Amino acid sequence: MNLQIFQVDAFTSKPFGGNSAAVVPLADWLPDETMLKIAAENNLSETAFFVKDDDAYHIRWFTPAVEVNLCGHATLASAHVIFNELKLEDQSIRFHSERSGHLGVEKNGDKLILDFPSYPLNEIEQSAELADAVGKIPVKTWETQGNMVFLLMESESDIRALEPDMPALTKIPFEEFIVTAPGDDSDFVSRMFAPRIGIPEDPVTGAIHCSLIPYWAEQLGKDKLFARQISKRGGELFCELSGDRVKIGGNAKLYLKGEIYV
Repeated sequence: MNLQIFQVDAFTSKPFGGNSAAVVPLADWLPDETMLKIAAENNLSETAFFVKDDDAYHIRWFTPAVEVNLCGHATLASAHVIFNELKLEDQSIRFHSERSGHLGVEKNGDKLILDFPSYPLNEIEQSAELADAVGKIPVKTWETQGNMVFLLMESESDIRALEPDMPALTKIPFEEFIVTAPGDDSDFVSRMFAPRIGIPEDPVTGAIHCSLIPYWAEQLGKDKLFARQISKRGGELFCELSGDRVKIGGNAKLYLKGEIYV
């Protein structure tokens, strides 16, 4: 069986930046084991698979190790492929995920705008084990759905300096570890580490902004925000809080396209 495959750099206007995702359009779903093997072979943080029906594109996301509930950058990459490679003439796309519900993407000039649910943060007690593994004592710690933990730091320089202990993080019962702080030339910055699911550090993570946007919107007193994820590759996100939804905008660049044989 031959399948089309695309690799797209998301949340960047230039190649070799942002977060790279593989995108595999399907006529029908493959066995889960096969999709996981494709994702492992791609060895990117996420591979997205989608199947079109009458009114939506059904989408799933896999890391090299597991299927995940939601992935922003791979959804952005999928939308880029649908608009630009599969030549959809509409200005909006409706995705559906069995795990995360309905997701929208709109085309706005050279940007794609994700429409995702917002997820509240629930403050939890500080953990010495977590602080030691991350490398710094946070100001506050929260958890949210999706088995994610968020740590607030004082400054962007604190975030940049972190060198987490990856083996230690794998022993803590969270899948994703997010650190955030006010930005120097942005409203806020973040980094995300997920060694338990095969991602030591994710370059740019749209899904974590489902919780970061409502938090920083409240802290800064405004609904429109500019964010940076300050990994080595880095990425820019144009954010908006809209009721119980968040809008996450970014650019995308096609890196490669071809066929895989499975």
